[in-house]
Amino acid sequence: MSPRVYLSAATALIAVIFIAATLIVQPLLRTARVDFTENDLYTLSEGTKAVLTDLEEPVDLTFVYTRRVGQEFPAVRAYATRVRELLDAYKAVAGADLRIREIDPEPFSEDEDEALAAGITAVNSDGGDPLYFGLIGKNTVDDQRVIPFLAPEQEDTLEYDLTRMIARLNRPEPPNIGVLSTLQGMSGPGEDSGYTFLQELSKSYDMQDIDEAFFSLPEDMDVLVMVHPPELNDWQAWLIDQFILRTGRAIILVDAAAKTSRGSDFSGLDDRQIRSDLGRFSEVWGLSVSEEALADTESALPIQAATGGGRSTIVRHPLYLAATPALMPSDSLITADLSRTVNFGAPGGLILDEDSPIDKEVLIETGQAPSWIEADEAVSDLTAQETLDLYEPLDQAMPLAVRVHGALISAFDERPSPDMPDDPVMAELARAAAEEAQPHISTSERDAEILVVADADMVDDGLYVNLDSATAFADNGAFLMNALDVLSGDANLLTLRARTSSRRPMTRVEGMRDEAQARFFDEQARLEDKLAESQQRLEELQQRGASDGFFEGDIEASLNENERLELARLREDIVETRSRLRTIERNFRQEIDGLEGTLKFINIFGGPLLVGLLGALVWWRRRRRGIA
Repeated sequence: MSPRVYLSAATALIAVIFIAATLIVQPLLRTARVDFTENDLYTLSEGTKAVLTDLEEPVDLTFVYTRRVGQEFPAVRAYATRVRELLDAYKAVAGADLRIREIDPEPFSEDEDEALAAGITAVNSDGGDPLYFGLIGKNTVDDQRVIPFLAPEQEDTLEYDLTRMIARLNRPEPPNIGVLSTLQGMSGPGEDSGYTFLQELSKSYDMQDIDEAFFSLPEDMDVLVMVHPPELNDWQAWLIDQFILRTGRAIILVDAAAKTSRGSDFSGLDDRQIRSDLGRFSEVWGLSVSEEALADTESALPIQAATGGGRSTIVRHPLYLAATPALMPSDSLITADLSRTVNFGAPGGLILDEDSPIDKEVLIETGQAPSWIEADEAVSDLTAQETLDLYEPLDQAMPLAVRVHGALISAFDERPSPDMPDDPVMAELARAAAEEAQPHISTSERDAEILVVADADMVDDGLYVNLDSATAFADNGAFLMNALDVLSGDANLLTLRARTSSRRPMTRVEGMRDEAQARFFDEQARLEDKLAESQQRLEELQQRGASDGFFEGDIEASLNENERLELARLREDIVETRSRLRTIERNFRQEIDGLEGTLKFINIFGGPLLVGLLGALVWWRRRRRGIA
């Protein structure tokens, strides 16, 4: 065989072996990936993998993205790539059970009709054509879930949102939520009545109202929501205890001084329950509610207060707290996407037992120097000044919302007997409930997930909803609905964490900006105040001239000599102040612009210069060897 024929045959054989090996190995290594990103952006959480591998039927995901419009916005373009790559990672794990396609809804196209019919948000852009950027999910029975708009700023919860959508499509029945409360606004069906939070519950879940005198809990209940619950007897407490040990999902809002408990009756404290607590569960969970209410000057909420004479003003009231996102963990799924405050009204404090083995996570806390206020005082109409007069600052922040999770033990040694009512019909119901009750268990059958909040007033519309426009100005409802989404979803969702954003901030530039702000902020604020005062005085003088009939011509003719001099001085001051403000802004940007210029120089000329230097070095070494 000639060398030429041998080489051709060997090349063909190698090509055949390579193609065959590729076809054999590719299915085997389809899910194999190596993630070299700093924050493991492409490594799926174990909870996501469990959801994807346990799909009972195929799920279809449609990624809706207007490419031409999205290219004009760098943040959207980069986030679209991130979403696309994450969907590929999902597909690699789920295989044929997850079908993914992408559509580009051009104007007046069938794809646009599909996106609009599904509920994808059309966002106006500068170019005229709308931007569509969302996700549609469907299962085999045509149940549909939609993410109307994939906001880049919510990237931290992207994996959770996608996994939740798939889990809900895998289990299309809405979760069953039981609500137990003594507050009037939390009672009833909630369809068009009650607090906004109750109405949201009824729209998103199958909700059942639990009577205060209950003998049994609803069957197939996924989450128990208790808002300022009544004082429970042993049988009722045991039913709740057993539900938590078996199902392990509950949201409990208790209060040391519930202002909303009085409803429309202002006659006194004796005819209403102003306090609720965890009762027997405090000891076994290692968590209790304070006897007193909390005030906090650091997070005091601005409210409208009467000042006399029919007038009112805005004051920061320490008994009304506005917890900012800075007072919440950024890595919790419940709080990660909250951008506004969560407001409280005379909340209690949660006291954690340091010796308790139960895992607890503080989700919201006060500032660093809150103060205890007697409950009877807190539920009365204390003014801000009266609250400050009673203020005695502590030396530590106090938890307002705590997540309890893990295995629990029962608060009871054995099953108690129900209290038999005098009414024969109710007594018969109690006996029937006792006969149908499941056997007593002492430890958790599954890890519990419980959210405890030390304020029941937070569900009151007045604390977070604009009653005129029916829009929320705080995240009270979002906080509780996030918790319900997490607790009522697939159990695997609880293992998910809020992912780190793929955005890589320029930390050096941000540091320089912060340093420049520290140098220039005070002077800039002072100059802006001076400019505002000068402009206000200038308008007053000009208005005085105009009011004397000098609507045309020289306004200064109506002013006296001192006022004309003052007017001229004000104009000079305004021009000078504006000039100094421009100088400050220019100096503020000077170092950042210098760094930007250096980076541009390196990016444009760095490569060619480096190649040129390497070429010169090679030429010099060859020339030296030639001389030698």
